[in-house]
Amino acid sequence: MAVRIVTDSVADIPDDLVRELGVTVVPLVLRFGGASYRDGVDMSVDEFYERLRVSADLPATSAPAPAAFAQAFDAATAAGDEVLAITLTAKLSGTHNAALQGRSLAADAARVEVMDSGWAAIAEGFVVMAAARAAKAGATLAEARDAARAAGGRIRLLAAFDTLEYLRRGGRIGAAANLIGSVLRINPLIEVRDGLVQPAGRTRSRARAIDELVAVAQDFARIDELAVSHAACPEDAETLVERLAAYYPRERILRTRMTPAIGCHTGPGLLVVTVVGERR
Repeated sequence: MAVRIVTDSVADIPDDLVRELGVTVVPLVLRFGGASYRDGVDMSVDEFYERLRVSADLPATSAPAPAAFAQAFDAATAAGDEVLAITLTAKLSGTHNAALQGRSLAADAARVEVMDSGWAAIAEGFVVMAAARAAKAGATLAEARDAARAAGGRIRLLAAFDTLEYLRRGGRIGAAANLIGSVLRINPLIEVRDGLVQPAGRTRSRARAIDELVAVAQDFARIDELAVSHAACPEDAETLVERLAAYYPRERILRTRMTPAIGCHTGPGLLVVTVVGERR
């Protein structure tokens, strides 16, 4: 009996890895300009960020319908698989609850388990990929879950913003609200800790912000996975990749462009480093 891994689109796993690892992705719903779109399906990343730059109204997201999760669960169990569904942190979204409701609607709920990753973006993706690799190697559901939990405990994510205004307006800013309001031009830094957005400092320039992102890698004695993610700032992302290549093989650095479900809350200019490994 195989184990199928299901996740949501906020995990931001590149399409080639989704296919390679056999992961099922349930998209969040993006509402923009009076229309609804499935995240990562109905609108390209380039189109989204171009519209975001010029739109007077902010887009919004909503969790997938429970029925969408139930459909994914039923497809897996009908094929004879068990299911481990791994979602973004329940402290930032209703997606985890939607997955739990989807389980209650599933035809074979006893063979479905829903897990909160405690993370978002590619940090969530690394948790999902750890479970999917274990499952592909023949792990049981419990073993795949343990692999996911182990990965989740070895992650650090640090993000540099041009502005926190999008997070503030979207209501996701949490304790990082104290970084707003400086009369100086700043580049705020945030991280996700205990499933919540937390302040991690501020810098006076983009160059200094990139220095802080590079320093994350320096804090690890061993790096197993490393990703650079960005929202419509590819030049900064490439600069960061080049800097990080001193600590981790350049060809193994995972590059992602933030999915619109994340970008509508962060705005363009977001630059993120995510590391999985053992800290010093």
